[in-house]
Amino acid sequence: MTLPRNRLVSLADTPYYHCVSRCVRRAYLCGFDQHTAKSYAHRRDWLEYKLLNTADIFAIKLCSYAVMSNHYHVVLHVRSDIAKAWSETEVVQRWSKLFNGTRFSQRLLNREPLTESEWTVLRRDIKCWRQRLTDISWFMRIVNESIARQANKEDRCTGRFWEGRFKSQALLDERALLSCMAYVDLNPIRAHMAKTPETSHYTSIHNRLTLIKKRKTQSTGLEQFVGIQEGEIGIPFQLNDYLELVDWSGRIIRADKRGHINQELPPILSRLSLNADVWKILTTEFESRFQCWVGSEHIVKRVCEDNGYQRKPPTRAHRALLG
Repeated sequence: MTLPRNRLVSLADTPYYHCVSRCVRRAYLCGFDQHTAKSYAHRRDWLEYKLLNTADIFAIKLCSYAVMSNHYHVVLHVRSDIAKAWSETEVVQRWSKLFNGTRFSQRLLNREPLTESEWTVLRRDIKCWRQRLTDISWFMRIVNESIARQANKEDRCTGRFWEGRFKSQALLDERALLSCMAYVDLNPIRAHMAKTPETSHYTSIHNRLTLIKKRKTQSTGLEQFVGIQEGEIGIPFQLNDYLELVDWSGRIIRADKRGHINQELPPILSRLSLNADVWKILTTEFESRFQCWVGSEHIVKRVCEDNGYQRKPPTRAHRALLG
């Protein structure tokens, strides 16, 4: 069921969204092109850097991401609380990292005085920019247009680099969020591009493991794991539990490791009442099993009713896999 983006993204229902963008030209524009025998692997560096840098500017953080050969996945957390806390000057500073802004915004950054009427005009723009800096469509636009310009310049051609419309799924509860994050981080293992999370380059799991090795706590643009702490906003799981889960899940997916899998469920799955068989389906077929909304059946039905959708999506997979 294809819906306008503004009808799918409802921050009142969830701040978490899974987005996917795919290339439109030959199959390996971010990897090795079999047709021309040319490597485009460096474009994965471009894309990873752009995702992290854009998330650092926006009030949108990356829960997980994976940059593949011809597409990429991101799980985004819209942080309206961060945007509301920005001063007017900070909104202008952030927007100016993306666009030139207006004559009045440039004067503000140059610490030049503004009249009351000029402030009225600028404040109207600031209100608009603050909203855009929490907008998933603007986030994806900034990332995709930048990469497309770089790639077209390198290829000495014009035309579309990405499919016109990115796919998005609203993640409505903790089970949906956890399974989607793991599904995204496990992409290289499923595609036989890596054997372990540690070797899954251009993913958030690799980024987080690298930070741990360097004894750093946080990376630009990545959302923090905060667990179940009252008053804390972030990913509602413990980082160590998630790392253990992804490692365990990767061994389930890899056929050559079946004999070495610890049969005891990771604690995080026990807490969410997810068994091993269901979890394997979620981490290998998440994108194909669900449409626009992902969560337990009763939550999906409530969200559809609250938003006035007459054609409700099938919920058999939600009931079987997420409760």
